[in-house]
Amino acid sequence: QVQLVESGGGLVQAGGSLRLSCAASGRTFKSYTKGWFRQAPGKEREFVASINWSGTNTYYADSVKGRFTISRDNAENTVYLQMNSLKPEDTAVYYCAATMGSTYANYASSYPYWGHGTQVTVSS
Repeated sequence: QVQLVESGGGLVQAGGSLRLSCAASGRTFKSYTKGWFRQAPGKEREFVASINWSGTNTYYADSVKGRFTISRDNAENTVYLQMNSLKPEDTAVYYCAATMGSTYANYASSYPYWGHGTQVTVSS
């Protein structure tokens, strides 16, 4: 059974940091592009960041550029999202996803594999 499991979410004050992790099991995703998306209440799921299979190419939404960093450890089959300078508008459920498609595929429909999400809440 293929699983992507996110962890690391929580409650943090504005300006703080969190590091999300996404561990894969049941299938090796080493050759897959990995992405992070988020969904706030009443809003559509939106792209946050993505990284290619080797970790040499990354892509970010304008809203997080310069604050968030995506990385991966293929030996551990894990992808990370380091989030700094967090803002209340970053509050959402964060999902990791995997695709064989391009790093620049920033639509949720481009990703066939999804985790169940982890809640990030940023207080003002």
